[in-house]
Amino acid sequence: MAELLGAAQVKENRVFKCAFAVFGIMSSLLIYGILQEKIMRIPYGINKEYFRYSLFLVFCNRIMTSAVSAGVLLASKKSLDPVAPMYKYCAVSISNILTTTCQYEALKYVSFPVQTLAKCAKMIPVMVWGTLIMQKKYNGKDYLFALLVTIGCAVFILYPASTDITPYNTGRESTIWGISLMLGYLGFDGFTSTFQDKLFRGYDMEIHNQIFYTTVCSCLLSLTGLILQGHLLSAINFMFKHQDCFYDVALLSTVATVSQFFISYTIRNFGALTFATIMTTRQLVSILLSCIWFAHPLSWEQLIGAGIVFGSIYTKSFLRSQTQRPQHTSSSSSNA
Repeated sequence: MAELLGAAQVKENRVFKCAFAVFGIMSSLLIYGILQEKIMRIPYGINKEYFRYSLFLVFCNRIMTSAVSAGVLLASKKSLDPVAPMYKYCAVSISNILTTTCQYEALKYVSFPVQTLAKCAKMIPVMVWGTLIMQKKYNGKDYLFALLVTIGCAVFILYPASTDITPYNTGRESTIWGISLMLGYLGFDGFTSTFQDKLFRGYDMEIHNQIFYTTVCSCLLSLTGLILQGHLLSAINFMFKHQDCFYDVALLSTVATVSQFFISYTIRNFGALTFATIMTTRQLVSILLSCIWFAHPLSWEQLIGAGIVFGSIYTKSFLRSQTQRPQHTSSSSSNA
């Protein structure tokens, strides 16, 4: 009887933790997505001025994340010394800056639903970088699902509703530039996650240690870029001129930092498969919420493309969980 009560309590705690993780990731990233689109696509003030300094957003996000990660390391009395050579942190940092900059810049030319769905296509660049950097091997199902997701994303991007215009430009040239930026995002993001995985496997590294050093490098690099472009003072002046933009940027940096820790918590407690399923659901909800909040129309071709993407991803997650379940059961019984 006591064992049954104990097992029920463990299950209840696990359900509570999972609900906490789902709520944290969904709420923080949904707010992040809305703020991201608002800052880059909605004009501020009477004169309808657009915020154009995407690298400044990267700088603000990384400052807050590095400060919080340093605080966590100090509070837990863990060492602030780098575990890996600094150039490896810098490699992750550079690719991460390029990833985020492409993400923000793309919002000038494509809508948030298009950008969000296009992120699902990062399966192929992750597989390419995994093969090159980690010498991983993938089976036929992996390539099939990656191809289906890519086809669905292509349909969604190439057949937008005619009334969904960009704030900076209209016409085919803007679509091509937006797609080019999204391709840059996918390539750099695939490298970032793969190289981070390699660092964790190659060194006995705390996640906060990696977050701290990569974000510190990102702060220095993005600050240098802002100074060289002459955008630092312009961005600060814009926020002084439009205080609502300042609040948006501050909140964006806060939820970006919060989401990083919820992501770490989820992967640590429930694994990458659960995390991937939550993120897929978050992307679907983000698209629907953006369409409602910012009045983005969807064409029937886009609905078909979205169905192909999310159907493929959920099918892949289901098949993977079915193959992993027997292994998990057998290992549990052998331990008992």
